[in-house]
Order: sequence, then structure tokens, then C-alpha cells
Amino acid sequence: MTLLRLIFVFLACLVPLAAQEERAVLRWAAATDSNAPYAFYGPGNRLQGFEFEVIQAIAAEMGRTPEFVPNDWDGLIPGLARGLYDCVICGIEMTADKSAEVTFSNPYYTTFEQLVLPRGSESVDSLDALAGKSIGTLSQTAAFHMLEKTPGIVVKTYDEEFNAFADIEHGRLDGVLLDYPIAKFYASGNPNLMFNTTPFGSVTYGIAMVKGNTSLATAINDALAKVIASGKMRDILSRWGLWTPTVAEAFNQPVEPSCEPTEFEAFIAAGAEKPGLLERLWGYTRFWPLLLKASILTIEVSILGMLGAVLLGFALAILRVYGPPPLQWLSTLYIELIRGTPLLIQLLILFYGLPNIGIKLEPFVAGVLGLALNYAAYEAENYRAGLLAIPKGQMEAARALGMTQRQGLFHVVIPQSFRLVLPPVTNDFISLLKDSSLVSMVTLVDLTGAYKQIATQTFDYFGAGLLVAALYLIIGLPFVRLARFTEDQLNPLSKHVFGKPKTPRGGPAS
Repeated sequence: MTLLRLIFVFLACLVPLAAQEERAVLRWAAATDSNAPYAFYGPGNRLQGFEFEVIQAIAAEMGRTPEFVPNDWDGLIPGLARGLYDCVICGIEMTADKSAEVTFSNPYYTTFEQLVLPRGSESVDSLDALAGKSIGTLSQTAAFHMLEKTPGIVVKTYDEEFNAFADIEHGRLDGVLLDYPIAKFYASGNPNLMFNTTPFGSVTYGIAMVKGNTSLATAINDALAKVIASGKMRDILSRWGLWTPTVAEAFNQPVEPSCEPTEFEAFIAAGAEKPGLLERLWGYTRFWPLLLKASILTIEVSILGMLGAVLLGFALAILRVYGPPPLQWLSTLYIELIRGTPLLIQLLILFYGLPNIGIKLEPFVAGVLGLALNYAAYEAENYRAGLLAIPKGQMEAARALGMTQRQGLFHVVIPQSFRLVLPPVTNDFISLLKDSSLVSMVTLVDLTGAYKQIATQTFDYFGAGLLVAALYLIIGLPFVRLARFTEDQLNPLSKHVFGKPKTPRGGPAS
């Protein structure tokens, strides 16, 4: 009996373990670049923010394990339709146009638009009073549409909140209109800025899901209602300094916060610190794992993208110069079409557009393929110029020696043209290395994505920018040196190796 009892207890312990392993996952997305207080990377590269805590609480009520999927702000909604994640929580305003694209949960936060002005400015009672002034905001927001509909306002859009408020101090803007949580975290602690006394409009946030996913919406709404009713939402918003009378009224709960705004105070204190140069340099050491991982990804995407560009570009050049007329026309059409459209648009079509016809590419594959297809058009023109630079007599001499056109092309013409096109090809690789920063649009965290994370955590966009720029330079220099070495080896008549004169074997000429 004792043995059977032990076996029964052992099996009973395995049941919850198995249930835990089979626990469903709730994949959620947000744009974490300069995204306080919503979801952003704080000290120790740790994800935090009031929306981060909200989705954690909702997932716990649903009995699911939350799994974060990063994406760029412009790609959040398209990523839903592509199936990259289940929902998006990133301060998305519940507007009529967005409701036509996605299914929203019930509201989890209600606020207003806050106008931030230079210190000493006069407050305004309406947006009409801002006519003739330059006002900054974020694109695809309710604030942007409010400003756009007000006659006379010069609207300037930004990708990151921090830069918008910095431009007020630099005299480039007369004000910034953004959601109250953004203004509170990025402007309230700045002695050079002030809040306009009159708030504008009303903003309601909802969790976005793919259109028509009513089952998930119902589950999230049920969990959200429990989070609000239990007081967890009030606690979260209080810690982040975001429990306001507007939210209290919407949730029918007490106006007073349930606790001190510890997270808000910690954020402001971190931004107020002004470390010296040595302290800042030492502080960057904690980001080396992130920078190393991002550098490896950048190198992999760049090398594979350039390899694909070289192979495809070579084929296009051969077809355009030596192919039959139909293939010449097709290769020319491809080159002009690709060169005439932006790389960013091509990447977005590959990643977000192709799923509409049943083709879903992984982010890494889409990034490499986008770079390869784009730069192949430029490489094709480099190779075509190299092929045409070889005198026709070279091919005629090869044919006279009994070679076929193919043999003459690959044994005589192409080897000579390769030496001519090596410098522009090297230049294109350096350009591709820098353009690889666009792969952050397809959810890849390359060096540019790492820069945004570091700048958000350190409040130092200048120092972090110099650091990442130096890494791009360090990555590119070895390939430049390798190309110069290869060029010298292919040209025995060259008198310079890496810029140094060669010395004849017999010593200096007398």
C-alpha cells in the first residue's frame, strides 16, 4: 500500500507539471523604442512599463504565459494580420479608422492630449490659437489628426517622443501635443518646459487584435474586467503615476492613488542623473551582450544580402549584355523597377504584403532577401559597365583562338572586368551594411535597434549614437581592407599595396 501511495503521489505531482508545460501562450507586441511609460527597456535591459504590467496581469487571469514580440511602431498593426502575434498593447488609441482595421478590447486607460510649451509661454484655450506655430507630435496618433485638422498649424511628426521635446529646447518647435502619459514622463521633469493648463480631446487605449477574433477579445475582456475589479489596475497605474480622476471615473473607483508613484519617480531620477564621461563609458559596458548580438545579426544580414546581390546582379548583367532580346528587356525592366523604388517599401512588401498571397517569410529571410533583391539592381549596372569596358577585340581574339562565346566570356572578358568593378562593389557593400538598419522594420534587432534601446535607457542619444556609429565603422573596415588586398592581387602592375609603394627586388633603381 505504501508503494502504491507513493506512486499515486508522484503521478499527482506530474499532472500540474504537464499542465504547466501545455499552458497556452499569449503573444503580445509593442514598440519599445523611447516608449516610456508604456513598455520599454529599463536598467539591466529589463522590459518594464505600465502596459507591460497590465498585459502580464491579463495573461495571468487568462491562464496564459505572456510572450513578448518586438516590432516597429509602423509595423504593429500589419503584424497582426500577418499572424506574428496575438495582440498589440502600445498606447493604441481607439479611433474609428483603427477600429475598421482591428478588433479592440474594452478600454484599459483613458486620458487626454497634453500640450507642452517652452517655459514662460502663455497657455492657450484652443488649438486655433496655435495658428502659424510649429507643433510636433507622433505620426498615426489622435494628436496628429487633431493638429492636422486645425488650420494654420505647421505639423511636424517624429518617430520618438524624446526628440520632439528636445526640439522645443533647441528652438525648432513652438510646442508638442501628445498623450498625457508621454508628456508626463518626458517633459514634466524638464525645467525648460511647461504644461499648458487646458487639456485637449479625449484618448482611450485598447488592446488590438486581428479583425474578427471575437473569442480572444472575449477572453481578454473577461480578464481585463477582473484586473480592474480586483484593484490591480489601480495599483499598477498608481505606481507609474498615471492614476488620474479621468481613469478613476471611467473605472468607477476612488480618485486617490492606491500607492506612491515609485516607478515614475525612479524614471525621473534616472533621467536627472548627469554622469561624467568616464561613468557614461563604463555604463555602456552593461550593453555589450546586446551590442554583440546586434553586431552579429548585422554582419550576417549584410554578408548574405551582398552575396545574393552579387550572384543575381551578375546574372542580370550577363543577360542584359549578351542575352537574347526578351531577356535583355526583362533584366532592364527589373533593374529600373528596383532602382526606382525605396528599399524600405520593398522590405515592407516582402514581409507584410506577401502573406496576402500566401507567402510568409521569416524576418531574417525577408531582411536578407530584401537587401539582395535591391542591391542586385545596382550590382548589375556595375558589372555591365565592367563588361562593356573590355574592348570587343578581346572577345574576337578569343573566338579566333577557337573558344566559344561562353568560354571567351568566362575565361577572357569576365576576369578582366572583375578587377574593374571591385572598387564600386566594395562601396556598395559599405552602403548595404548601413542600409541593413532598415531590417528593424521587420522585427529584427540590429545595431540600429540596439542603439534605440540603449538611448532609451541612458537618455543619451548622442553618446549611444557615437558608440553604434563606431561599431558600424569597425565592422566595415576589415571588408574594405580585404577588397583592397584582393584588388592588388588581381593587378600585378599596381605599384601600391594598401597605399605603400612597392620596392623592386633588386633594391632602388639607380
